[in-house]
Amino acid sequence: MSEDKVYAVTKVVGTSKSSIEDAISNAIETAGKTLKNLDWFEVKETRGYIENGKVAWYQVSLEIGFRYEKP
Repeated sequence: MSEDKVYAVTKVVGTSKSSIEDAISNAIETAGKTLKNLDWFEVKETRGYIENGKVAWYQVSLEIGFRYEKP
């Protein structure tokens, strides 16, 4: 029988000058330095900033699910 799991969800925002994908990766990699058992993410919002008529920054809001460890 598979073990039941319990998750928590945290909201984070990642940024990147190069791409949406890099903004997502930056958020997940940084969260993974302090949270354990990251299992999934969901992109909730995507934004960007424009400077001189060009994309300057990508900003992505994510919800990341992480699994609690059983004692």
